[in-house]
Formats: sequence, structure tokens, C-alpha cells
Amino acid sequence: MSINTFGRMFRVTTWGESHGPALGATADGCPPGIPLEAASLQHWLDRRKPGQSKYTTQRREADEVEILSGVYEGQSTGTPIQLMIRNTDQRSKDYGDIADKFRPGHADITYWQKYGIRDPRGGGRSSARETAARVAAGGIARAALAALAPQIAITGYMTRMGELGIDRDRFDAEEIGRNPFWVPDAKAAEDWAMYLDGLRKSGSSVGAMIEVTASGVPAGLGAPVYGKLDTDLAAAMMSINAVKGVEIGEGMGAALLTGEANADEITMGETGPEFSSNHAGGILGGISTGQDVVVRFAVKPTSSILTPRRTITRSGEPTEIVTKGRHDPCVGIRAVPVGEAMMACVLLDHLLLHRGQVGDGPRGRIG
Repeated sequence: MSINTFGRMFRVTTWGESHGPALGATADGCPPGIPLEAASLQHWLDRRKPGQSKYTTQRREADEVEILSGVYEGQSTGTPIQLMIRNTDQRSKDYGDIADKFRPGHADITYWQKYGIRDPRGGGRSSARETAARVAAGGIARAALAALAPQIAITGYMTRMGELGIDRDRFDAEEIGRNPFWVPDAKAAEDWAMYLDGLRKSGSSVGAMIEVTASGVPAGLGAPVYGKLDTDLAAAMMSINAVKGVEIGEGMGAALLTGEANADEITMGETGPEFSSNHAGGILGGISTGQDVVVRFAVKPTSSILTPRRTITRSGEPTEIVTKGRHDPCVGIRAVPVGEAMMACVLLDHLLLHRGQVGDGPRGRIG
């Protein structure tokens, strides 16, 4: 299996399977001299790890990250940083009954069609367990951004769970960390808890929408045509397990607007250009404008459910399947820190590319 690496200047390669002894990431391209230690990465992994509430999978993983290379005396050396997270709570027996069947909605059938072999234990490489490695690598990206562009702040949150959405008039950023859904709306959090509890008890699941915003992004990141910032952001978010759609700024909603409504009018402020709105999501022509970069992605319902579903065996025989084990009733909850990590990785990659091409100084001065 190839293509396990993303990024250009800041390159991340993830490795490992859901039920293997460990998984991890190799991050190459981190500048030297960045303060870095396992505890700082652990902070981000703790936000993603399973078993923290009844609304996520009850698989109990400590997700303790180990730094094996690339850091000396608390600072990055500029060499590849190897990260490892050991799996400690696998229950491979949960998958013994389905080793010969293809789970609808999972990658079982496509892995088999492509490779002629698959790891049925939790989905192997296709499992969302892989995202722990991304979050660890995202911690490195956040540390580098904190040193190189400390004004950048990345915030992720859920905006929809199934039929239920947030009320943006009640948007409260302080509320995001106070509930198990990373939702900036206290009333929505209460409603979602009852809604998801019912689905969880019935053995079903539901999809979600996640929004990730990066404020303080300097103007000029990204390049025309094939190096667009929004192209790489869309690819990064789309690569997350279970993601089926990505929007930048207004996204699909832009198709409903007129040119007058969609245009982000520009005026000159005391410190530089100011925009009347942000339908563009902070990116024009693939290059950041200095506004908040806004990305939104849709996560499908967890495919592992207790309701019997029709499927076939490897020999093509019709059968039914019930996926037992420990699964998230809404995988979108733990996708929030993953989306933040991917935003951090892409922004660092583009910041390094920008510095390599045009340096640190401002270019096109206005006013």
C-alpha cells in the first residue's frame, strides 16, 4: 500500500493498524529549535482518545505518545520526528464472525478488490484509529506554528448532528470545551445528548458536520492553480475517515447566492484591508486573505451498527451481518480534534512553502 504521506515541506507519514501492536507517524520538515516534548503532544491526543464519555466508543486506549527521534533536550533538531502510540485495548475476537463477510459502508470490500487481502480486525489500516497518529503529528505542527506565527489560533467544533444543528445566534466559543460534543451552543448540547443517547441505546449511529476555523492566518499563504491553500485543505479533510464532503467558506451555499450577495466587499481600515463578510472562507484564488480560514466537513454515520444488514461473503454468497464490538454512535465527535490537526499540518506546510518562495517580509503593500 503506497501513498501514506501528505504535505510538501512539512511531510507526515502515518503507519500502523487498528489492532496491531502500535501505530504512529513520521513528521519530516519540522524546523529546528521548536520547543517540543511528549507532554505537549499528549494534550491534543487526550482530546481525541476514546472512552471519555458514553457518547464515544468504549475502547480504552491511553493513547500515550512516545517520541523516538528528532528531538533533543526538548527541541526539534530538524531531522525526522518519529512518533509511536501503542495499542493496548484491542479485542480482535469481536471481529472473528465477520472475517469472511464484507461490512456495508466499510472499506472491507474495496480493500479486498484492490489487494486481495484485508485485515478484518477493526478495519486494519482503514480504521479511524489511524487518526490518532494525525493528531500527534498535528501537535508538532501546532508547536511550530506557535513559534513561527503565534497569532494563529485553530478552533474546531460541531455544527450539526444528524437532523439537529446549532443556533449561530447562540454561538459561544467558551462553551466548546464544556460539553462532550465540542458544540458552541449550550442548548444544542442538551438536545444532542438526549438525541444521541437514544441512538446509542438502539445500536444505531448518526452523521455530523464539523467546522474548523483558523484565525490570525497571514495573507499570502497558498499559490495559484495547483498549490492552492483551499485545495490542500479540502484534500486533508477529505482524507479523514468517514468524511464525505468538504466546504470552504460559504461552500455549497454559494450556489444559492447572487454575485452581489456573495462578494466580500473591501474597504481600507487603519491597519490594512478590511472585508465586509467572509463568504470566501479566508481564501481567494487559492491564497489566504488574512481573514479567518473556515473549513467545514461532513462525516457519515458510523457504519458499524447492530441492525442486521444484507451483504455477501468473499465467495459471493448472500448473508446478513451485525457488527458487534465497541463503536462510536457519532464518529463526528472525535473528528473535531482530527480536523484541527489537519488544519495545523496544512497551514504549517504552506507557511514553510511561502517562506521558501518569498521570504518573511511583506510583499504587496497596500496604502
